Amino acid sequence: MRCYRRLLGISYKDHTTNEEVSRRIENVIGPHIDLLTIVRQRKLKRYGHTTHSPGLAKITMQGTVNGSRRRGRQKKRWDDNIREWTGLELKNTLQKAEDREEWIAVVRRSSAAPRRIPDLRDR
Repeated sequence: MRCYRRLLGISYKDHTTNEEVSRRIENVIGPHIDLLTIVRQRKLKRYGHTTHSPGLAKITMQGTVNGSRRRGRQKKRWDDNIREWTGLELKNTLQKAEDREEWIAVVRRSSAAPRRIPDLRDR
């Protein structure tokens, strides 16, 4: 949003909502794919690529490293995002990623409609 505001010359002092900024950007550049959708799609494709191929990348992605973790909230992992976006368990995603055509369908289904996190205003 900061980049969009700068491109349009909108200051934060103007009290313009993010929805208004998005609408103005769409009027200027036309319809575009949301950045989160692009990231989701690329991450799912990469997961399918590394899962399908044998090698160190596959072992690293599916393995865990022994040791203690830092204090605080546990970090999100790759497989957490994959489970959340596809709605499948990890063993099912591994099976589907082995079949390229089926994994492409999963990627399209998962990244077609971006999931919006509800705000407090929506409750």
